[in-house]
Amino acid sequence: MTVVLTCICLLSGSLMFSYWLGLLAKVNLRGVGDGNPGAFNLWRGAGFKLGLLGVALDFVKGYLPIFLILHAGLASGYQLVAIALAPVIGHAFSPFLRFKGGKSLAVTFGVWSALTMFRASICFAIILALMFLVVRVHKGKAATSTEDGMQTTFGFLLLSLYLLIAKSPTAFFWIWLGNFLILLWKSRDAAAALFKGKTTPAR
Repeated sequence: MTVVLTCICLLSGSLMFSYWLGLLAKVNLRGVGDGNPGAFNLWRGAGFKLGLLGVALDFVKGYLPIFLILHAGLASGYQLVAIALAPVIGHAFSPFLRFKGGKSLAVTFGVWSALTMFRASICFAIILALMFLVVRVHKGKAATSTEDGMQTTFGFLLLSLYLLIAKSPTAFFWIWLGNFLILLWKSRDAAAALFKGKTTPAR
């Protein structure tokens, strides 16, 4: 059963709604900003209405399958590790885009919203908002795409503190670790560019 549920969640995550919405709007997200085929580049390239729809769909494809599985009692404990990571992996390495998917931010929010009844996601959102404000005040302008990627990854690293404070199940830490490594891998180019002193334009 765990294998079947993992495959279902993997398929759900691999559905690249934002990229397809961009194509419907005659916008190839690969040519927008940093080329990420996700909801935030859709927002930038096709406007806030389609962008919001992309965010919602990317969130739901992570949230809905995990919520239904938990609600039905189909998996628990360590069974959830592969199942919960599957939507994130599916988005990051979507077979529909030759395994070159998005950064998995919105789907990550969806997965953790289902796992923790929104608590971890709200905490993560607060962390990112505070980091945004610090950068904005310090630099006097918005972060670049390079910095955004690193802030997201570092913010997710800090989320582990919440999991510790909340005394989350051990399985959640394995899910967090896998999710963190995926975010880190997807931001590897940003990390290299930042290390070399290069940045991409502000969004």
